[in-house]
Amino acid sequence: MRLYNIGHSTAAMPYLRQAAEAGDVEAMYYMGEAERRQQMMGLTRAAMEWYLKAAAEGDAYSMLQLFRGGACTAGDRCPEGFEDWHHAALAIAQPQAEAGDPNAMLAMYHIQRMFEASRQAGEWLERAAEAGQPEAQTLLGRQILSGRGWYLTNGRRLGAAEEWFRQAAEQGYVPAMNRLSEALTNLGNHESAWQWLMRASEGGHINGRLGQGWCYLNSDEWGDERCQLAQDVVKGWAILYAIKQETGNRSARSIMNWNVDNISAEQRREAEALAEREWIGREPPLSNFPPRFGY
Repeated sequence: MRLYNIGHSTAAMPYLRQAAEAGDVEAMYYMGEAERRQQMMGLTRAAMEWYLKAAAEGDAYSMLQLFRGGACTAGDRCPEGFEDWHHAALAIAQPQAEAGDPNAMLAMYHIQRMFEASRQAGEWLERAAEAGQPEAQTLLGRQILSGRGWYLTNGRRLGAAEEWFRQAAEQGYVPAMNRLSEALTNLGNHESAWQWLMRASEGGHINGRLGQGWCYLNSDEWGDERCQLAQDVVKGWAILYAIKQETGNRSARSIMNWNVDNISAEQRREAEALAEREWIGREPPLSNFPPRFGY
């Protein structure tokens, strides 16, 4: 999962396969996801077989991927006793959601979207968020920023989204920390935005770590108000170098290329040694934090 979460799904597959073949249902699902990514998000036969294995163990998200990929209509792999896979997922998730399981409530949001029941989907997303499910809270905040609901001013919209991001962030949900930092920046609260960006970086969020490195390397370029620290080109280069080495991140590479004339060869050597000592292999690992139900 460390490899999968930084976008190296091909490299992750041998390890996922070993776990999946040993019976790990999460690994079965992510094997399906990794196989699907090999073909530009299409449902390949290999992906379908892994989703079928996970679905047989009751994994609702695997069932939704089978429905979306047309496993029943095009592949003639239908669930026993159900019209199609989203009906099978509904039968599993709905009783759990109605019994108060926040994760099942979030699953119900995705399931109702598959039924093209947008109102019911929205209601389940709100119920999941109100029940404290951090991914649902973050998703709801994002939807508010994209136009969900009625707000008299953009500031009120930002404030409403900020509250949901904050609830998730305060539970330790790292993607929400990054979103909260962005919302606070847009609200002009740069000091608090920086604090949450640093917490996202400490949690392994690649965007948060990029912001930290860029600020150290060239605070003028990233924005004086946003960077609440003193410039340190060696530390900034070290952070970005570590991101590039661990993940191959293009943004880190680009920022370094833009600023290569601002750091001497001796400073670069010092920075790369610092990266090896303090930043490469840091825990928790760097991650893009992809949502479980990928698109």
